Amino acid sequence: MLAPVPPALISCGTTDNPNVMTAAWTGIICTEPTLVYVSIRPSRYSNELIRQTGEFVINVPTEKLAKAVDLCGVKSGRDVNKFKLTGMTPVKCEKVSAPQVAEAPISLECKVKEITSYGTHDMFLAEVVAVDVDEAYINDKQALDLQKAGLLAYAHGFYYGLGRKIGKFGWSVEKKSTKHKRLAKQQKK
Repeated sequence: MLAPVPPALISCGTTDNPNVMTAAWTGIICTEPTLVYVSIRPSRYSNELIRQTGEFVINVPTEKLAKAVDLCGVKSGRDVNKFKLTGMTPVKCEKVSAPQVAEAPISLECKVKEITSYGTHDMFLAEVVAVDVDEAYINDKQALDLQKAGLLAYAHGFYYGLGRKIGKFGWSVEKKSTKHKRLAKQQKK
């Protein structure tokens, strides 16, 4: 019952034969090296494609993609081209053969290192070999500003838009003098 979670779009296959599915069970395992995972049922078409190629892309969707995210979670790529059905665009990646979703603000290109079966799902442990970020979400300090993106969250069968930023790492223990300086800088802008 760990919720909310990001409903990621997992793209796989190739740009000539692309597939995309929705997965809520994905995340970061390690930062050095950068390792991530996605858990997929063995019966899923994406499981088959990822096993064949050893590659996939984790695409972070926005609220604008919510309907496509839901559709990709209920239709099978064996039966329909979900890129065409949703109007999303498969784009060639830099380091993997799997396509990324052009409309997603962030795409993590991944190469599978290990596959482990755990009951109902197979966990694909992968190394992130490239990160693709839409320049529209880079601020004037060259930092990622995802508040602009309107990211999605998924909890107990429902999709939610993520709200406003309420703090940054360490703000709960920030010294008053540092906080005042930071707030003064923000007011000057």
